[in-house]
Amino acid sequence: MLHGGPPGFHNAPVTRTLVISSAIITVTSGLRGRVNRLGLSYQDITENHNLWKTVPSVFAFSSTPELIIGLYLIYYFRIFERQIGSNKYSVFVLFSSIVSTLFEIAALRLLKDSRVLASGPYGLIFASFIPFFLDIPVTSRFRMLGLKFSDKSAVYFAGFQLLLYSWKRSFIPGICGLVAGFLFRINAFGIRRLKFPKKIASAVSRLFLSSSTSSSRSSSANVRGNARVSYIDHHVQRNYPSAGLIPMPEPPESSIATLVSMGFDSNAARQALMQARNDVNVATNILLEAQTR
Repeated sequence: MLHGGPPGFHNAPVTRTLVISSAIITVTSGLRGRVNRLGLSYQDITENHNLWKTVPSVFAFSSTPELIIGLYLIYYFRIFERQIGSNKYSVFVLFSSIVSTLFEIAALRLLKDSRVLASGPYGLIFASFIPFFLDIPVTSRFRMLGLKFSDKSAVYFAGFQLLLYSWKRSFIPGICGLVAGFLFRINAFGIRRLKFPKKIASAVSRLFLSSSTSSSRSSSANVRGNARVSYIDHHVQRNYPSAGLIPMPEPPESSIATLVSMGFDSNAARQALMQARNDVNVATNILLEAQTR
């Protein structure tokens, strides 16, 4: 089954900050009775000019079911932070949150709807469905009750629930998030080339107490990755002595992405796929055996 790699927030400090912040702000708002004040409305924009509400509304969900589903999706999408790195993922988070909020404001002005939009990181969550749909391959399919499903179906189902949880209140933020994700995908304004300066990234890392752990994890991960590659060579030579006599095909990026999404090092994944002749299942077994060595 498809999963987000190793459990926990290993190599995903931005995701960890988002999950903790969203949970704390949601619970705090609920205890103070401010949940009903969250979310943007047409009156906030045109009459009250309460655009400050966008700040807590970006993080805090307005109900417990939305919080549970939303945190599950944010936690799952940590695979993208592991793939592109925390710096670029921070740019993606900031871009999707700001752009989706601007689209929400434009939608409220256009529709002149008096309802309050659902609050929470809808922009980030639904923007993440764009790379999830395009970049994460299906690795298995199955049938249940006569219907066809894949290992990605659970994530789509959770997103569908969140999108329609409050009907128009949640549908509009969800669609705005999808548009923001599409704009990031096509590199609108050259956003995908941007990175936070190293000084700012380092300061933010220290702020959330992740710099020391991430650096130590990174160095240890590199050591483990090199050791795994060496072990993979030894494993294949021992169990598949004829493999060295056969030209090894270059593995497709989709297969590498599949193994990386499971939490494996990209170099080790590439090496395992080459040794397994691009058989993802065999490569997974090789990597797992190297991991438990």
